[in-house]
Amino acid sequence: MTRQEIIRDLGEGLVLRRASAADAEALAAFNADLHRDEGTAQPDEGIAVWTRDLLLRPHPTMSAGGVTVVEDRRSGAIVSSLSLIPQTWAYAGREFGVGRMELVGTNSGYRQRGLVRAQFAVAHAWSAARGQAAQIVTGIPYFYRQFGYEMVLTLGAGRAGSKLDVPALKEGETEPYMVRPAPAADAPFIARTYAAGQRRHLVRDVRSAAVWRYEIEGYSEGSIVRVETRILETPGGEPVGFLAHLPRLERGRVVLVSYELAGKVSWATVTPTVLRYVYAVGEDYARRQGGEIGGHFSWRGTDHPCYRVAERCLPVVRRPYAHYVRVADLPGFLRLIGPVLEDRLLAAGLAGHDGGLKLGFFRSGCRLVFAGGRLVVSEPWLPGPGNYGDATFPDLTFLQLLFGYRDLSELEYAFPDCGARADTSHALLMALFPKQASDVWALIRAPRRFSTLPAASASAGPDRRGRPGAVLRRGWCATPRSRRATCRGCLRQRGTCPRVDRWSGRWRQ
Repeated sequence: MTRQEIIRDLGEGLVLRRASAADAEALAAFNADLHRDEGTAQPDEGIAVWTRDLLLRPHPTMSAGGVTVVEDRRSGAIVSSLSLIPQTWAYAGREFGVGRMELVGTNSGYRQRGLVRAQFAVAHAWSAARGQAAQIVTGIPYFYRQFGYEMVLTLGAGRAGSKLDVPALKEGETEPYMVRPAPAADAPFIARTYAAGQRRHLVRDVRSAAVWRYEIEGYSEGSIVRVETRILETPGGEPVGFLAHLPRLERGRVVLVSYELAGKVSWATVTPTVLRYVYAVGEDYARRQGGEIGGHFSWRGTDHPCYRVAERCLPVVRRPYAHYVRVADLPGFLRLIGPVLEDRLLAAGLAGHDGGLKLGFFRSGCRLVFAGGRLVVSEPWLPGPGNYGDATFPDLTFLQLLFGYRDLSELEYAFPDCGARADTSHALLMALFPKQASDVWALIRAPRRFSTLPAASASAGPDRRGRPGAVLRRGWCATPRSRRATCRGCLRQRGTCPRVDRWSGRWRQ
Protein backbone atom coordinates (compact mmCIF):
# COMPACT_ATOMS: atom_id res chain seq x y z
CA MET A 1 0.00 0.00 0.00
CA THR A 2 1.52 3.31 -1.11
CA ARG A 3 1.01 6.60 0.64
CA GLN A 4 -0.87 8.01 -2.36
CA GLU A 5 -3.64 5.40 -1.96
CA ILE A 6 -4.61 6.62 1.50
CA ILE A 7 -7.37 9.22 1.52
CA ARG A 8 -7.73 9.65 5.25
CA ASP A 9 -6.47 8.14 8.50
CA LEU A 10 -9.58 7.39 10.56
CA GLY A 11 -7.75 6.48 13.75
CA GLU A 12 -7.86 3.27 15.78
CA GLY A 13 -5.83 1.54 13.08
CA LEU A 14 -8.36 2.26 10.32
CA VAL A 15 -7.52 3.95 7.02
CA LEU A 16 -9.85 5.08 4.26
CA ARG A 17 -8.30 4.50 0.85
CA ARG A 18 -9.11 4.08 -2.81
CA ALA A 19 -9.50 0.47 -3.94
CA SER A 20 -7.43 -1.06 -6.73
CA ALA A 21 -7.60 -4.20 -8.86
CA ALA A 22 -5.44 -5.94 -6.25
CA ASP A 23 -8.39 -5.73 -3.82
CA ALA A 24 -10.76 -7.66 -6.12
CA GLU A 25 -10.81 -11.01 -4.31
CA ALA A 26 -10.83 -9.58 -0.78
CA LEU A 27 -13.55 -7.08 -1.63
CA ALA A 28 -15.61 -9.71 -3.47
CA ALA A 29 -15.55 -11.94 -0.38
CA PHE A 30 -16.42 -8.99 1.88
CA ASN A 31 -19.40 -7.86 -0.22
CA ALA A 32 -20.69 -11.40 -0.80
CA ASP A 33 -20.80 -12.02 2.94
CA LEU A 34 -22.16 -8.62 3.91
CA HIS A 35 -24.91 -8.40 1.28
CA ARG A 36 -26.21 -11.96 1.46
CA ASP A 37 -29.95 -12.49 1.77
CA GLU A 38 -31.48 -12.32 5.22
CA GLY A 39 -31.84 -15.65 6.95
CA THR A 40 -29.01 -17.38 5.11
CA ALA A 41 -25.39 -17.94 6.06
CA GLN A 42 -24.31 -18.57 2.49
CA PRO A 43 -22.37 -15.68 0.86
CA ASP A 44 -24.04 -14.26 -2.24
CA GLU A 45 -21.88 -15.43 -5.13
CA GLY A 46 -23.74 -13.11 -7.53
CA ILE A 47 -22.55 -10.14 -5.48
CA ALA A 48 -18.99 -11.50 -5.49
CA VAL A 49 -19.00 -11.85 -9.29
CA TRP A 50 -20.35 -8.31 -9.74
CA THR A 51 -17.68 -6.91 -7.41
CA ARG A 52 -14.90 -8.57 -9.39
CA ASP A 53 -16.37 -7.21 -12.62
CA LEU A 54 -16.37 -3.65 -11.26
CA LEU A 55 -12.68 -3.88 -10.35
CA LEU A 56 -11.29 -6.07 -13.11
CA ARG A 57 -13.40 -5.91 -16.26
CA PRO A 58 -13.48 -2.82 -18.53
CA HIS A 59 -16.71 -0.86 -17.98
CA PRO A 60 -18.00 2.04 -20.14
CA THR A 61 -18.31 4.40 -17.13
CA MET A 62 -16.75 2.69 -14.10
CA SER A 63 -13.21 1.92 -12.93
CA ALA A 64 -11.60 0.49 -9.81
CA GLY A 65 -10.72 4.04 -8.79
CA GLY A 66 -14.39 4.69 -8.02
CA VAL A 67 -14.41 2.30 -5.05
CA THR A 68 -13.47 3.22 -1.49
CA VAL A 69 -12.51 0.78 1.23
CA VAL A 70 -11.79 1.12 4.92
CA GLU A 71 -8.99 -1.20 5.94
CA ASP A 72 -8.00 -2.29 9.43
CA ARG A 73 -4.21 -2.07 9.26
CA ARG A 74 -3.84 -4.35 12.26
CA SER A 75 -5.36 -7.29 10.39
CA GLY A 76 -5.25 -6.10 6.79
CA ALA A 77 -8.98 -6.83 6.47
CA ILE A 78 -11.49 -4.70 4.56
CA VAL A 79 -14.19 -3.66 7.05
CA SER A 80 -16.26 -1.16 5.02
CA SER A 81 -16.69 -0.21 1.38
CA LEU A 82 -18.63 1.86 -1.16
CA SER A 83 -18.72 1.96 -4.97
CA LEU A 84 -19.47 5.09 -7.03
CA ILE A 85 -20.82 4.24 -10.50
CA PRO A 86 -21.17 7.17 -12.95
CA GLN A 87 -24.40 7.30 -14.95
CA THR A 88 -26.27 9.72 -17.22
CA TRP A 89 -29.92 10.52 -16.60
CA ALA A 90 -32.41 12.85 -18.25
CA TYR A 91 -35.10 15.06 -16.69
CA ALA A 92 -37.81 15.60 -19.33
CA GLY A 93 -35.06 15.29 -21.94
CA ARG A 94 -32.42 17.43 -20.17
CA GLU A 95 -29.42 15.20 -19.53
CA PHE A 96 -27.28 15.37 -16.39
CA GLY A 97 -24.65 13.29 -14.66
CA VAL A 98 -25.45 11.04 -11.70
CA GLY A 99 -23.24 9.30 -9.19
CA ARG A 100 -24.75 5.97 -8.20
CA MET A 101 -23.71 4.62 -4.79
CA GLU A 102 -23.72 0.83 -4.65
CA LEU A 103 -22.44 -2.00 -2.47
CA VAL A 104 -22.42 0.19 0.62
CA GLY A 105 -21.76 -1.61 3.87
CA THR A 106 -19.72 -2.08 7.04
CA ASN A 107 -18.70 -5.18 8.95
CA SER A 108 -20.95 -5.55 12.01
CA GLY A 109 -18.02 -5.25 14.41
CA TYR A 110 -17.07 -1.82 13.05
CA ARG A 111 -20.44 -0.08 12.91
CA GLN A 112 -21.41 3.12 14.72
CA ARG A 113 -17.98 4.63 13.95
CA GLY A 114 -18.99 6.88 11.05
CA LEU A 115 -17.19 4.79 8.41
CA VAL A 116 -20.03 5.03 5.88
CA ARG A 117 -20.38 8.76 6.54
CA ALA A 118 -16.67 9.28 5.85
CA GLN A 119 -16.90 7.37 2.58
CA PHE A 120 -20.03 9.23 1.48
CA ALA A 121 -18.20 12.53 2.03
CA VAL A 122 -15.42 11.34 -0.27
CA ALA A 123 -17.82 9.95 -2.87
CA HIS A 124 -19.87 13.17 -2.87
CA ALA A 125 -16.68 15.15 -3.48
CA TRP A 126 -15.68 12.84 -6.35
CA SER A 127 -19.18 13.12 -7.83
CA ALA A 128 -19.15 16.93 -7.64
CA ALA A 129 -15.68 17.05 -9.23
CA ARG A 130 -17.07 15.07 -12.17
CA GLY A 131 -19.90 17.58 -12.60
CA GLN A 132 -22.62 15.14 -11.55
CA ALA A 133 -25.76 17.03 -10.55
CA ALA A 134 -27.26 14.29 -8.37
CA GLN A 135 -26.44 11.13 -6.48
CA ILE A 136 -28.60 8.02 -6.02
CA VAL A 137 -28.52 5.07 -3.66
CA THR A 138 -30.76 2.07 -3.10
CA GLY A 139 -30.93 0.68 0.40
CA ILE A 140 -32.54 0.17 3.76
CA PRO A 141 -35.29 2.52 5.00
CA TYR A 142 -34.39 5.92 6.45
CA PHE A 143 -30.63 5.36 6.80
CA TYR A 144 -29.44 7.47 3.86
CA ARG A 145 -31.60 10.46 4.77
CA GLN A 146 -28.90 11.43 7.27
CA PHE A 147 -26.55 12.05 4.32
CA GLY A 148 -28.92 14.42 2.49
CA TYR A 149 -30.96 11.88 0.51
CA GLU A 150 -34.72 11.69 0.05
CA MET A 151 -36.83 8.86 -1.38
CA VAL A 152 -38.24 10.32 -4.60
CA LEU A 153 -38.08 7.75 -7.43
CA THR A 154 -40.18 4.59 -7.58
CA LEU A 155 -38.30 1.30 -7.26
CA GLY A 156 -39.47 -2.29 -7.49
CA ALA A 157 -43.09 -1.67 -8.48
CA GLY A 158 -44.74 -3.79 -11.11
CA ARG A 159 -47.40 -6.28 -12.07
CA ALA A 160 -47.55 -10.04 -11.67
CA GLY A 161 -49.60 -12.92 -12.96
CA SER A 162 -49.73 -16.69 -13.07
CA LYS A 163 -49.80 -19.43 -15.68
CA LEU A 164 -53.59 -19.24 -15.68
CA ASP A 165 -53.33 -15.62 -16.82
CA VAL A 166 -51.17 -16.41 -19.88
CA PRO A 167 -53.19 -16.23 -23.12
CA ALA A 168 -52.86 -19.56 -24.93
CA LEU A 169 -52.47 -19.90 -28.66
CA LYS A 170 -55.55 -21.17 -30.44
CA GLU A 171 -55.47 -24.58 -32.06
CA GLY A 172 -53.40 -24.45 -35.24
CA GLU A 173 -52.16 -20.93 -34.48
CA THR A 174 -48.43 -20.09 -34.54
CA GLU A 175 -46.55 -17.35 -32.72
CA PRO A 176 -46.82 -14.10 -34.70
CA TYR A 177 -43.43 -12.94 -33.36
CA MET A 178 -40.16 -14.66 -32.61
CA VAL A 179 -37.85 -14.18 -29.60
CA ARG A 180 -34.09 -14.66 -30.08
CA PRO A 181 -30.93 -13.86 -28.07
CA ALA A 182 -29.51 -10.39 -28.71
CA PRO A 183 -25.86 -10.30 -29.81
CA ALA A 184 -23.69 -7.23 -29.21
CA ALA A 185 -24.39 -6.12 -32.80
CA ASP A 186 -27.99 -5.36 -31.75
CA ALA A 187 -26.86 -2.81 -29.13
CA PRO A 188 -27.53 0.29 -31.32
CA PHE A 189 -31.09 -0.90 -32.10
CA ILE A 190 -31.75 -1.63 -28.42
CA ALA A 191 -30.35 1.76 -27.36
CA ARG A 192 -32.61 3.60 -29.84
CA THR A 193 -35.69 1.59 -28.88
CA TYR A 194 -35.06 1.97 -25.15
CA ALA A 195 -34.51 5.73 -25.46
CA ALA A 196 -37.71 6.20 -27.46
CA GLY A 197 -39.77 4.23 -24.95
CA GLN A 198 -38.27 5.92 -21.91
CA ARG A 199 -39.41 9.35 -23.14
CA ARG A 200 -42.77 8.65 -21.51
CA HIS A 201 -41.06 9.06 -18.13
CA LEU A 202 -40.05 12.27 -16.37
CA VAL A 203 -36.71 10.97 -15.08
CA ARG A 204 -34.99 8.21 -17.02
CA ASP A 205 -31.55 6.76 -17.38
CA VAL A 206 -29.68 7.34 -20.64
CA ARG A 207 -28.14 4.10 -21.86
CA SER A 208 -25.79 4.36 -24.81
CA ALA A 209 -25.01 1.56 -27.26
CA ALA A 210 -21.77 1.00 -25.32
CA VAL A 211 -23.72 0.46 -22.09
CA TRP A 212 -26.08 -1.98 -23.81
CA ARG A 213 -23.13 -3.78 -25.34
CA TYR A 214 -21.75 -4.20 -21.84
CA GLU A 215 -25.15 -5.47 -20.63
CA ILE A 216 -25.07 -8.12 -23.35
CA GLU A 217 -21.50 -9.36 -23.12
CA GLY A 218 -19.67 -7.42 -20.41
CA TYR A 219 -20.93 -8.99 -17.18
CA SER A 220 -19.53 -12.31 -16.09
CA GLU A 221 -21.76 -15.35 -15.87
CA GLY A 222 -23.42 -15.44 -12.45
CA SER A 223 -23.29 -11.68 -11.76
CA ILE A 224 -26.31 -10.56 -9.76
CA VAL A 225 -26.87 -7.59 -12.10
CA ARG A 226 -26.57 -9.56 -15.33
CA VAL A 227 -29.70 -9.82 -17.50
CA GLU A 228 -30.67 -11.85 -20.54
CA THR A 229 -31.47 -9.55 -23.47
CA ARG A 230 -33.74 -10.76 -26.27
CA ILE A 231 -34.85 -9.35 -29.62
CA LEU A 232 -38.49 -9.51 -30.69
CA GLU A 233 -38.84 -9.92 -34.44
CA THR A 234 -41.27 -10.90 -37.17
CA PRO A 235 -41.04 -14.36 -38.79
CA GLY A 236 -39.23 -12.57 -41.63
CA GLY A 237 -36.48 -11.43 -39.25
CA GLU A 238 -37.41 -7.72 -38.89
CA PRO A 239 -36.75 -6.53 -35.29
CA VAL A 240 -39.75 -4.85 -33.66
CA GLY A 241 -38.58 -4.56 -30.04
CA PHE A 242 -36.58 -6.12 -27.24
CA LEU A 243 -36.95 -7.41 -23.71
CA ALA A 244 -34.59 -8.13 -20.83
CA HIS A 245 -35.15 -10.44 -17.88
CA LEU A 246 -33.17 -11.87 -15.00
CA PRO A 247 -31.34 -15.13 -15.86
CA ARG A 248 -32.83 -16.93 -12.85
CA LEU A 249 -35.94 -17.20 -10.73
CA GLU A 250 -36.17 -14.42 -8.16
CA ARG A 251 -38.10 -15.72 -5.14
CA GLY A 252 -39.93 -18.17 -7.35
CA ARG A 253 -40.64 -15.67 -10.12
CA VAL A 254 -39.11 -14.86 -13.47
CA VAL A 255 -38.69 -11.08 -13.56
CA LEU A 256 -38.92 -8.99 -16.71
CA VAL A 257 -36.89 -5.82 -16.19
CA SER A 258 -37.42 -4.12 -19.57
CA TYR A 259 -39.75 -4.46 -22.55
CA GLU A 260 -39.96 -1.91 -25.36
CA LEU A 261 -41.25 -1.83 -28.92
CA ALA A 262 -39.82 0.15 -31.80
CA GLY A 263 -43.13 1.80 -32.69
CA LYS A 264 -43.76 -0.34 -35.78
CA VAL A 265 -46.26 -2.70 -34.15
CA SER A 266 -49.06 -2.71 -31.59
CA TRP A 267 -48.50 -3.54 -27.93
CA ALA A 268 -51.74 -5.54 -28.08
CA THR A 269 -50.38 -7.92 -30.73
CA VAL A 270 -46.86 -8.43 -29.36
CA THR A 271 -47.55 -8.64 -25.60
CA PRO A 272 -49.28 -12.08 -25.70
CA THR A 273 -46.13 -13.52 -27.31
CA VAL A 274 -44.01 -11.93 -24.59
CA LEU A 275 -46.26 -13.33 -21.85
CA ARG A 276 -45.97 -16.86 -23.24
CA TYR A 277 -42.20 -16.51 -23.65
CA VAL A 278 -41.64 -15.19 -20.11
CA TYR A 279 -43.60 -17.99 -18.49
CA ALA A 280 -41.88 -20.65 -20.62
CA VAL A 281 -38.51 -19.25 -19.53
CA GLY A 282 -39.64 -19.38 -15.91
CA GLU A 283 -40.55 -23.05 -16.21
CA ASP A 284 -37.14 -23.75 -17.76
CA TYR A 285 -35.36 -21.93 -14.92
CA ALA A 286 -37.43 -23.87 -12.38
CA ARG A 287 -36.27 -27.16 -13.90
CA ARG A 288 -32.63 -26.04 -13.89
CA GLN A 289 -32.74 -24.76 -10.32
CA GLY A 290 -34.66 -27.77 -9.06
CA GLY A 291 -37.49 -25.63 -7.71
CA GLU A 292 -40.91 -24.39 -8.68
CA ILE A 293 -41.85 -21.28 -10.58
CA GLY A 294 -44.37 -20.44 -7.87
CA GLY A 295 -47.11 -19.59 -10.35
CA HIS A 296 -45.91 -16.04 -11.01
CA PHE A 297 -44.07 -13.93 -13.49
CA SER A 298 -43.39 -10.26 -12.76
CA TRP A 299 -43.11 -7.00 -14.63
CA ARG A 300 -41.32 -3.99 -13.17
CA GLY A 301 -42.48 -0.39 -13.21
CA THR A 302 -45.62 1.52 -12.23
CA ASP A 303 -46.50 2.63 -15.74
CA HIS A 304 -46.08 0.63 -18.94
CA PRO A 305 -48.09 0.47 -22.19
CA CYS A 306 -48.51 -3.30 -21.88
CA TYR A 307 -50.46 -2.87 -18.63
CA ARG A 308 -53.34 -1.33 -20.56
CA VAL A 309 -53.54 -4.11 -23.13
CA ALA A 310 -52.92 -7.01 -20.72
CA GLU A 311 -54.53 -5.86 -17.48
CA ARG A 312 -56.28 -9.17 -16.86
CA CYS A 313 -53.09 -11.08 -17.56
CA LEU A 314 -51.21 -9.10 -14.89
CA PRO A 315 -53.78 -8.82 -12.08
CA VAL A 316 -51.46 -8.44 -9.10
CA VAL A 317 -50.10 -4.95 -8.39
CA ARG A 318 -46.80 -4.92 -6.53
CA ARG A 319 -46.18 -2.19 -3.99
CA PRO A 320 -43.21 0.04 -4.86
CA TYR A 321 -40.20 0.90 -2.78
CA ALA A 322 -38.09 3.95 -3.72
CA HIS A 323 -34.63 5.15 -4.74
CA TYR A 324 -32.91 7.73 -2.58
CA VAL A 325 -31.79 10.86 -4.47
CA ARG A 326 -29.53 13.71 -3.34
CA VAL A 327 -29.23 17.10 -5.05
CA ALA A 328 -26.54 19.19 -3.37
CA ASP A 329 -26.93 22.30 -5.57
CA LEU A 330 -30.68 22.73 -5.91
CA PRO A 331 -30.58 26.21 -7.52
CA GLY A 332 -28.08 24.87 -10.07
CA PHE A 333 -30.29 21.89 -10.86
CA LEU A 334 -33.31 24.17 -11.36
CA ARG A 335 -31.24 26.25 -13.78
CA LEU A 336 -30.36 23.05 -15.63
CA ILE A 337 -34.03 22.17 -16.13
CA GLY A 338 -35.05 25.80 -16.73
CA PRO A 339 -36.25 25.15 -20.32
CA VAL A 340 -38.50 22.38 -19.00
CA LEU A 341 -40.04 24.72 -16.42
CA GLU A 342 -40.60 27.38 -19.08
CA ASP A 343 -42.39 24.89 -21.35
CA ARG A 344 -44.62 23.85 -18.45
CA LEU A 345 -45.63 27.46 -17.79
CA LEU A 346 -46.53 27.81 -21.44
CA ALA A 347 -48.63 24.63 -21.40
CA ALA A 348 -50.44 25.72 -18.24
CA GLY A 349 -51.57 29.05 -19.68
CA LEU A 350 -48.94 31.02 -17.78
CA ALA A 351 -46.93 32.15 -20.80
CA GLY A 352 -45.11 35.41 -20.28
CA HIS A 353 -45.35 35.17 -16.49
CA ASP A 354 -43.37 37.79 -14.57
CA GLY A 355 -42.57 37.45 -10.89
CA GLY A 356 -40.59 35.72 -8.20
CA LEU A 357 -41.14 32.55 -6.22
CA LYS A 358 -39.37 31.96 -2.91
CA LEU A 359 -39.14 28.34 -1.85
CA GLY A 360 -38.53 28.05 1.88
CA PHE A 361 -36.99 24.96 3.45
CA PHE A 362 -36.84 26.61 6.91
CA ARG A 363 -33.05 26.29 7.25
CA SER A 364 -32.38 27.19 3.63
CA GLY A 365 -34.26 28.18 0.53
CA CYS A 366 -34.21 28.98 -3.17
CA ARG A 367 -35.41 32.08 -5.02
CA LEU A 368 -36.74 31.82 -8.56
CA VAL A 369 -37.45 34.80 -10.80
CA PHE A 370 -39.36 34.60 -14.08
CA ALA A 371 -39.40 37.35 -16.71
CA GLY A 372 -41.57 36.96 -19.79
CA GLY A 373 -42.08 33.30 -18.93
CA ARG A 374 -38.32 32.69 -18.77
CA LEU A 375 -36.38 31.55 -15.70
CA VAL A 376 -33.80 34.31 -15.24
CA VAL A 377 -32.75 33.76 -11.62
CA SER A 378 -32.33 30.61 -9.54
CA GLU A 379 -30.23 31.25 -6.47
CA PRO A 380 -29.88 30.29 -2.80
CA TRP A 381 -32.09 32.22 -0.41
CA LEU A 382 -32.19 32.20 3.39
CA PRO A 383 -35.61 32.42 5.08
CA GLY A 384 -35.98 34.21 8.38
CA PRO A 385 -38.53 34.75 11.16
CA GLY A 386 -41.79 35.91 9.62
CA ASN A 387 -40.49 35.38 6.10
CA TYR A 388 -40.57 31.70 5.30
CA GLY A 389 -41.17 32.22 1.60
CA ASP A 390 -44.03 31.92 -0.86
CA ALA A 391 -44.13 28.16 -0.25
CA THR A 392 -42.63 26.01 2.49
CA PHE A 393 -41.24 22.48 2.37
CA PRO A 394 -39.91 20.79 5.53
CA ASP A 395 -36.70 18.79 5.39
CA LEU A 396 -36.13 17.49 1.84
CA THR A 397 -39.78 17.15 0.80
CA PHE A 398 -39.32 19.58 -2.10
CA LEU A 399 -37.35 16.85 -3.88
CA GLN A 400 -40.53 14.74 -3.97
CA LEU A 401 -42.23 17.60 -5.84
CA LEU A 402 -39.24 18.28 -8.10
CA PHE A 403 -38.96 14.67 -9.29
CA GLY A 404 -42.69 14.18 -9.85
CA TYR A 405 -43.02 11.66 -7.01
CA ARG A 406 -45.79 13.66 -5.32
CA ASP A 407 -47.74 16.73 -6.38
CA LEU A 408 -48.24 19.78 -4.20
CA SER A 409 -51.70 18.73 -2.98
CA GLU A 410 -50.36 15.38 -1.76
CA LEU A 411 -47.51 17.05 0.11
CA GLU A 412 -49.88 19.58 1.68
CA TYR A 413 -52.06 16.72 2.87
CA ALA A 414 -49.13 14.77 4.35
CA PHE A 415 -47.22 17.70 5.91
CA PRO A 416 -49.14 20.48 7.72
CA ASP A 417 -46.15 22.83 7.42
CA CYS A 418 -45.89 22.30 3.65
CA GLY A 419 -47.75 24.40 1.08
CA ALA A 420 -48.14 27.66 -0.80
CA ARG A 421 -49.25 30.89 0.89
CA ALA A 422 -51.13 32.42 -2.05
CA ASP A 423 -53.20 31.22 -4.99
CA THR A 424 -50.64 32.46 -7.51
CA SER A 425 -47.82 30.54 -5.81
CA HIS A 426 -49.97 27.44 -5.65
CA ALA A 427 -50.85 27.70 -9.35
CA LEU A 428 -47.19 28.19 -10.27
CA LEU A 429 -46.02 25.16 -8.28
CA MET A 430 -48.76 22.94 -9.69
CA ALA A 431 -47.77 24.00 -13.21
CA LEU A 432 -44.00 23.83 -12.72
CA PHE A 433 -43.87 20.47 -10.92
CA PRO A 434 -46.65 18.06 -12.00
CA LYS A 435 -46.75 14.50 -10.78
CA GLN A 436 -45.27 12.13 -13.37
CA ALA A 437 -43.88 8.60 -13.38
CA SER A 438 -40.13 8.04 -13.67
CA ASP A 439 -38.12 4.94 -14.43
CA VAL A 440 -34.41 4.33 -13.93
CA TRP A 441 -32.63 1.00 -14.31
CA ALA A 442 -32.29 -0.64 -10.90
CA LEU A 443 -29.01 -2.52 -10.53
CA ILE A 444 -30.03 -4.24 -7.30
CA ARG A 445 -33.44 -5.36 -6.11
CA ALA A 446 -35.23 -3.53 -3.30
CA PRO A 447 -34.86 -4.83 0.27
CA ARG A 448 -36.83 -8.08 0.48
CA ARG A 449 -39.32 -7.15 3.16
CA PHE A 450 -40.30 -3.98 1.31
CA SER A 451 -40.44 -5.19 -2.28
CA THR A 452 -43.05 -7.92 -2.28
CA LEU A 453 -45.99 -6.35 -0.47
CA PRO A 454 -49.18 -5.83 -2.48
CA ALA A 455 -50.54 -2.36 -3.10
CA ALA A 456 -53.81 -1.32 -1.50
CA SER A 457 -54.37 -4.73 0.06
CA ALA A 458 -56.52 -5.67 3.03
CA SER A 459 -57.52 -8.84 4.85
CA ALA A 460 -61.04 -9.95 4.05
CA GLY A 461 -61.75 -12.29 6.94
CA PRO A 462 -63.97 -15.36 6.44
CA ASP A 463 -66.19 -15.22 3.36
CA ARG A 464 -69.94 -15.84 3.33
CA ARG A 465 -69.38 -19.61 3.07
CA GLY A 466 -67.16 -19.61 6.14
CA ARG A 467 -63.93 -20.19 4.19
CA PRO A 468 -60.75 -18.43 5.34
CA GLY A 469 -60.39 -14.92 4.05
CA ALA A 470 -58.01 -13.91 1.27
CA VAL A 471 -55.89 -10.84 0.74
CA LEU A 472 -57.91 -8.56 -1.50
CA ARG A 473 -57.01 -5.95 -4.08
CA ARG A 474 -59.11 -3.19 -5.63
CA GLY A 475 -61.98 -4.02 -3.28
CA TRP A 476 -62.79 -7.33 -4.99
CA CYS A 477 -65.08 -9.80 -3.24
CA ALA A 478 -63.58 -12.68 -1.28
CA THR A 479 -65.68 -15.10 -3.34
CA PRO A 480 -64.45 -15.06 -6.95
CA ARG A 481 -66.87 -15.48 -9.82
CA SER A 482 -65.17 -18.63 -11.07
CA ARG A 483 -64.07 -21.65 -9.05
CA ARG A 484 -60.67 -21.90 -10.66
CA ALA A 485 -57.68 -22.75 -8.48
CA THR A 486 -56.23 -19.25 -8.68
CA CYS A 487 -58.59 -16.37 -7.99
CA ARG A 488 -57.90 -12.79 -9.03
CA GLY A 489 -58.92 -11.55 -5.60
CA CYS A 490 -56.25 -13.61 -3.86
CA LEU A 491 -52.62 -12.64 -4.02
CA ARG A 492 -51.51 -16.18 -3.28
CA GLN A 493 -51.53 -18.81 -5.98
CA ARG A 494 -52.38 -22.51 -6.21
CA GLY A 495 -50.61 -24.53 -3.55
CA THR A 496 -50.57 -21.70 -0.99
CA CYS A 497 -54.06 -20.20 -1.24
CA PRO A 498 -55.91 -20.87 2.07
CA ARG A 499 -59.11 -21.61 0.16
CA VAL A 500 -57.66 -24.14 -2.32
CA ASP A 501 -56.57 -27.67 -1.48
CA ARG A 502 -52.85 -27.96 -2.17
CA TRP A 503 -53.04 -31.32 -3.94
CA SER A 504 -56.44 -31.48 -5.66
CA GLY A 505 -56.79 -27.83 -6.56
CA ARG A 506 -60.41 -27.87 -5.36
CA TRP A 507 -62.06 -25.32 -3.10
CA ARG A 508 -61.98 -26.16 0.59
CA GLN A 509 -65.47 -26.31 2.10
